[in-house]
Amino acid sequence: MSNLSGFVKRIRDIMRNDAGINGDAQRIEQMAWMLFLKVYDAKEQDWEIDEDNYESIIPDECRWCNWAQDYDGKAMTGDTLLNFVNNTLFPTLKALPVDHNTPIKKAIVQTTFADANNYMKDGVLLRQIINIINELDLSDYEESHAFGDIYESILKELQSAGSAGEFYTPRAVTDFMAKMIKPKIGETMADYACGTGGFITSWLKELEKEIKTVDDQQAYSNSIYGIEKKQFPYMLCITNMLLHGLDVPKVFHDNSLTKDVLDYTEDDKVDVILMNPPYGGSEKAEIKHHFPADLASSETADLFMSVIMYRLKKNGRCAVILPDGFLFGTDNAKVNIKTKLMREFNLHTVIRMPGSVFSPYTSITTNILFFDNTKPTETVWFYRLDMPEGYKHFSKTKPMKLEHFNPVIEWWNDRKPSAIDGFDKAKEYTIQEIKDRNYNIDLCGFPHEEEEILPPADLIRQYQEKRKSLNADIDRILAQITDILGIDLTEDEE
Repeated sequence: MSNLSGFVKRIRDIMRNDAGINGDAQRIEQMAWMLFLKVYDAKEQDWEIDEDNYESIIPDECRWCNWAQDYDGKAMTGDTLLNFVNNTLFPTLKALPVDHNTPIKKAIVQTTFADANNYMKDGVLLRQIINIINELDLSDYEESHAFGDIYESILKELQSAGSAGEFYTPRAVTDFMAKMIKPKIGETMADYACGTGGFITSWLKELEKEIKTVDDQQAYSNSIYGIEKKQFPYMLCITNMLLHGLDVPKVFHDNSLTKDVLDYTEDDKVDVILMNPPYGGSEKAEIKHHFPADLASSETADLFMSVIMYRLKKNGRCAVILPDGFLFGTDNAKVNIKTKLMREFNLHTVIRMPGSVFSPYTSITTNILFFDNTKPTETVWFYRLDMPEGYKHFSKTKPMKLEHFNPVIEWWNDRKPSAIDGFDKAKEYTIQEIKDRNYNIDLCGFPHEEEEILPPADLIRQYQEKRKSLNADIDRILAQITDILGIDLTEDEE
């Protein structure tokens, strides 16, 4: 394609003229199903060469090469195309026969389209977009590789596309976490809320450096496991995996919180977990029943922490992003989760990230927790990563870059305590010091010289977290006082 760099803009300009599409999030979602079919079609052409008697799961009339390609200028357009897409293509792909015996690389078509939608209402504009997508030559290695970068830019736009930003973790962050976790050939890595596959691609990028043999290449291809609850990011993730050369992407459209954590066996465990669990959201009340009563939180990030602890192998490693509320929270569930974490795992490092890393999706400050399943926690290092010089905050035009983590990387292998203007920037705390704080690990945080102005939803969420934490502290202190005074408050209640 001669104008790869203008690919997204050309499509967006056409979509703006279609009455059925409203906003960037829908534009990206519309683009996603077409790109999936284009990329899958390129894969199928490879499989037909490599495999004897390869048979597509997609009926002939619905294969991209048979309806979307315009070989002679007579391809469907207008109402004919729209009628085909809405009344033949989508119903057919949604109802593809899939069971537990269906190979993953075939089953992904049905799961990708299970909840997909076509928003466009103008068949002529739809044909124009399909023609642009067909300019891509994915059989050409260089063009395919270049398009992988273009696809990454499409995913990046999710961060500014309203609530869709929750599915995208900035690549600087995923790359840093994968770099510090040091992937090894033969290990399996999982992300149980994988969104568009950012952590998986960062893992693969690091692991690729270790490939030396054909067996290593096979191990690389089989090294990932992902689960994503929502259809739209799942579709983006599968396409992402196919673009990264994974013919059998072990990524599943499912909810990681709907299985009893006590039912996990050794076969369900992995060597490495890299995650940014959804936070601020809530699940149905019955979800709590899948967790031991003392760990049953109403906060999704807390529940994912329990999933992680039950699915990490002995000697396994984990890096997970969690909001400040997890650190300072002292309600019963959070204290119990943190107690289990430090009693059974080695929480060795907490990186306090600057605010606005996830802007404009959320301004809530986040942290990266690094731990392994080797021994109980004895000490925890906290390190505050300050805003780089020349930045007041990160934004779409000035995003976080991997180089902004250089201070952490330099400190990582030569850890020393430090402070700036009397505020701790890096410090090591013993497990006893943490217990004495009732597992409030809001340490080496950011000194606030002026009040932080957050979007209303983030502000309310932060107040709710702090109120829960304060109420828990008050209840604990009152219980200690009444115990010392020998007062039984239950008598007054009767």
